Amino acid sequence: MLKVLNTMKEGGAQITAERALTEALKDVPFLKDLRFRREARLGRAQVDLLVTVRAREKVQRLVCELKSSGQPRIAREACLQLLHWIGGTDAYAVFIAPFVSTEAGSICTEMGVGFIDFSGNCRLSFDGIYVQRSGYPNPSAKRRELRSLYSPKAERVLRALVTGGPRRWRTQELADEAKVSLGQVANVKRLLADREWIDLGDRGFGLRPFDSAVRPLIEEWSVNYRLNRSASSEFYSIKSVAETEASLVANAHELGGDLGFTGFSGAARVHPVVRYQRITAYYLGDPELLAERSGLKRVNSGANVTVLSPYDEGVLYGVRQIDQAPTVSPMQLYLDLRQTKGRGEEAATAILDEVIAPIWR
Repeated sequence: MLKVLNTMKEGGAQITAERALTEALKDVPFLKDLRFRREARLGRAQVDLLVTVRAREKVQRLVCELKSSGQPRIAREACLQLLHWIGGTDAYAVFIAPFVSTEAGSICTEMGVGFIDFSGNCRLSFDGIYVQRSGYPNPSAKRRELRSLYSPKAERVLRALVTGGPRRWRTQELADEAKVSLGQVANVKRLLADREWIDLGDRGFGLRPFDSAVRPLIEEWSVNYRLNRSASSEFYSIKSVAETEASLVANAHELGGDLGFTGFSGAARVHPVVRYQRITAYYLGDPELLAERSGLKRVNSGANVTVLSPYDEGVLYGVRQIDQAPTVSPMQLYLDLRQTKGRGEEAATAILDEVIAPIWR
């Protein structure tokens, strides 16, 4: 039976790390005398946690680095530091974070470093011992960094990066393009760098290749995106789809409001996959006035026209004229279609694979 030889009475991340290690190793039958030393000396270095455990009369040291984030860049830097510390000794390096992403776990494995997180995911392999657990979700699904990366102003930066394709950006020009502050660009840049989704260089920075960065970024974004942040006004039109859309375009122009078709209305113009009878458009203006001018009737059910008041004007970034109709960017289309019922995901996948991906290849 594994005996833990410290009282673990203090709070904080270190105590949580100790408990996670104890839980991971408790069922290994020949392990004994698990000891923890916090902020211990290892040569000239001070490590966050030095663990010793006895296995078959041999004492094994685990040198642990504890970080507040388990994103790939953080994991890679921690692994390099750990490997430097242990040098040619028989100590085993372990990376610990509140949650270690799948990509970060793969980095640790490739570099020969163990990892464990507070959710229970781990991979530890030393002295004939192998413990691996996976599939435990992040308990902080709405953690601060996700809210920061996918906030309205941050999304403006992401739209510009994805829509711009494999180009390099200077911080100032990206801030100007996205209509945000330099600080906002710097924050997004840092969060993307932590995920190893951008390359930095003398000519500026940009997203890495599609499969290694753009696709995972878009997928994570879509999971955290909420279409219902935009207020929805529902109307009914007795005219055909084509007549109603033409009327919306003409009246929006007369009223001076910005319009952009999205959903199936947008997909039909960018990459038609499915037929549609329901019109969806963003409108930066008074939806009631637009509806009145266009001969639409407000209804509580049976609507065939949805006018969305955008939660942020950034959703209209990259609007372009297609068949004389303003249409939102493919990136915005993808996000909206992913949350649209009735073959919306099918249309979104087509937009991603046939429209967005070629920009990056």
